[in-house]
Amino acid sequence: MRGGDIRTEGLFSYVSCEARVPPSHPLRAIRAICDEALEVLSPDFEAMYAKVGRPSIPPEKLLRALLLQAFYSVRSERQLMEQMDYNLLFRWFVGLAMDAPVWDVTVFTKNRERLLGGDVAAKFLGAVVAQARGRNLLSDDHFSVDGTLIEAWASIKSFRPKDGGGDPPGPGRNGERDFHGEKRSNQTHASATDPEAKLYRKSNGQPSRLAYMGHVLMENRNGLVVGATLTQATGTAEREAALALVDGLKPTRRITLGADKAFDAREFVRELRARKVTPHIARNDHLTKTGARRTSAIDGRTTRHPGYGVSLRIRKRIEEVFGWIKTTGTLRKTRHKGTDRVGWAFMLTAAAYNLVRLPKLMVAA
Repeated sequence: MRGGDIRTEGLFSYVSCEARVPPSHPLRAIRAICDEALEVLSPDFEAMYAKVGRPSIPPEKLLRALLLQAFYSVRSERQLMEQMDYNLLFRWFVGLAMDAPVWDVTVFTKNRERLLGGDVAAKFLGAVVAQARGRNLLSDDHFSVDGTLIEAWASIKSFRPKDGGGDPPGPGRNGERDFHGEKRSNQTHASATDPEAKLYRKSNGQPSRLAYMGHVLMENRNGLVVGATLTQATGTAEREAALALVDGLKPTRRITLGADKAFDAREFVRELRARKVTPHIARNDHLTKTGARRTSAIDGRTTRHPGYGVSLRIRKRIEEVFGWIKTTGTLRKTRHKGTDRVGWAFMLTAAAYNLVRLPKLMVAA
């Protein structure tokens, strides 16, 4: 018998969001890890808010919503609020009831600024890493480091002379601008849209673009992120950030650090050895344009050990981190402006990467 196409709506509904999410859904395990990390941050949240006044958006719910934005590649906060209005899975993960109103997008972004000032993203990443360390999922001896470009939310047409000279773009919404024959550098030019973004290219044959540089420190056992930071894009930013990330580890014994050829610099290797860090860096001894062979800072006292080859092989897993952050986490081109905001989003997305991987690692362990 064919059923009738009749819309039936009850006067009352007693079904909760909890009942609509399957017990085996991957977000359930992620929610448990996330809630444990947020419980650790509760004293920091308490210190950030006044004791009296109108209640704000709970920081726990705000952070869960931002994590959903990374998990499901939601492009903007406005689309995130739209999804939360009708998506029961999103409401359950954030902690909103079926009939709870969704926040205004402007109020949501204003409350996010408060978390930016409290350095919450770095603390949340640390709390997630602490859970992995407590379950013996992290290596304490072997690490890898690398950097990647995060394209700025600014057009190359906004890269104008600092003295106010230069021809403006042509008329229209996307006016033409001829840069042929014009010398541009970060010393003489700056973006009018995002002045903190720098014009940079990471290697020969690549186009120069306005960008920031995100840096990740990965442990080699399971490829989890144990440290992340973001800097302006410069030629020495990768090595400077790597030293800062290693210092943040505060190792109590000798460790190894894998890296690519861009880190093969004598000063950097000297700084690592002074910190009792064994540099497992790929040798950069290519032929120069004059035909001479460049001398690598990594010599036989490092390459003769079998662990050197193992580090070089595992080091490539860090590209999986950058791939997830840029594609699923939608940070190939940032939606924010300024080093602080872009860095906050980068660290929170790195924490989201760990949250995606941790449930399976915990089950296997």
